[in-house]
Amino acid sequence: MSDNSPPEVSKSLTEEEEAILWDSLPPEILTHILVRLPIKSIITCTCVSKTWKSLILNPTFISTHLHHSSSNNNNLLLFRLCPKPLVEAFDDMDPIGDEKEVYALHRDDMITNFDQYTRFDDFPFHRKSCSGIFRVVGTCNGLICLADDLNDHCPNFYLWNPCVKKYVRLPFPYFLTTGIYTAAVGFGFDSKTNDYKVVMFVTRGYSHDHEDEGESPPEVEVEVEVEVYSLATGKWREATAERPKCAVRDTVIVDLRLQAFVNGALHLVCYRTTPEIRFVYFVLVFDLEDEVFHEIPLPKHSDMFFWKWVSIMAFGNSIAVFKPGYSVNTPDIWVLKNYSDASSWTKIINLDAQAPPQRPPSRFYRVKTPSLKAFRKSGGAILQTHKKRLVSKDLETKEVKDLGITGSKYSFVDSYVESLVLLDKPDLANPYPY
Repeated sequence: MSDNSPPEVSKSLTEEEEAILWDSLPPEILTHILVRLPIKSIITCTCVSKTWKSLILNPTFISTHLHHSSSNNNNLLLFRLCPKPLVEAFDDMDPIGDEKEVYALHRDDMITNFDQYTRFDDFPFHRKSCSGIFRVVGTCNGLICLADDLNDHCPNFYLWNPCVKKYVRLPFPYFLTTGIYTAAVGFGFDSKTNDYKVVMFVTRGYSHDHEDEGESPPEVEVEVEVEVYSLATGKWREATAERPKCAVRDTVIVDLRLQAFVNGALHLVCYRTTPEIRFVYFVLVFDLEDEVFHEIPLPKHSDMFFWKWVSIMAFGNSIAVFKPGYSVNTPDIWVLKNYSDASSWTKIINLDAQAPPQRPPSRFYRVKTPSLKAFRKSGGAILQTHKKRLVSKDLETKEVKDLGITGSKYSFVDSYVESLVLLDKPDLANPYPY
């Protein structure tokens, strides 16, 4: 019996025909597809055709991908850890061996138990630090800002996106300083100009340790000089804002977080002297869009040095400052509940009444007490105990959970979002192999 069905027609498309077919897709549909791919796959897609490459390297696509990545609820925490041999070599000022700084992303949710999401094993700056270990200034939109200033103010700065394996080494700042000075560094994003900025705050002629040495405050009023690096121009320039009359805390305080980027502005704890009060501490705010200063008062305290050894970091759309205690149950965490209201400072963890009395501040004391490393999306906190164990603490139930991760005084934890930032800057960003 004959088969009257029409014969099957089979034709496979050539690579050129497939490329033409894909190129014929409207850009909005292609963008809709591509932003949902893993970053490594997106980079591979730049080799499919000139059309795809042009689309992916367009700053508009990179911004669209960043928005999608930020809003897909894939909450990630970046952990920078330093292996014990590296820490010992750094502390003893010995040559750095093969042990590298470890950078890894962990899921920040209630289901996966902080499972590791990915790990960046190819740290491109090994043995490129003057001191041996970099300080992580902060993260923003997938970029990690590294400073080489833990032991000295070596003017090496890097902006690094490990997801696309590209980095920018910043030129040296213009006002390299000599003599006695203090310096702090901030990093954030200017949404008005779509630009990433690194900011150096420098106070000349005054050391952050003068209080410990019993020296009197300087008779000459000190001020903060500010220099801004723009990723868009690739250059440093001096800020034109009126210099605030105060002093910054120094970056050599390795176990404290000294800056927070919130609401388009950098925040750092500074201090000034007055005839009535020897030291007054407050939060200095530098708006990255308009590059102007304003101040947020800290809560009043009977101890003038109470705010000297605090970390500052983002807490949602506001800020928090952290004062170490003697255990994970005895720290002070103060939150500015309403960012626009300086009277809304609230202590969300109280010191245990049974805690040992506070000892005078010293470097030994700071290293041996717990430190706040990050806030979780849920509002909980990542703390590092005096035994260097990283734990998660629920700020409402007070439950403490060991994460099974060993840190060091150089540990860094912060929220992180995967991005394609730097992919569109072939003339500025340096690639390294996958």
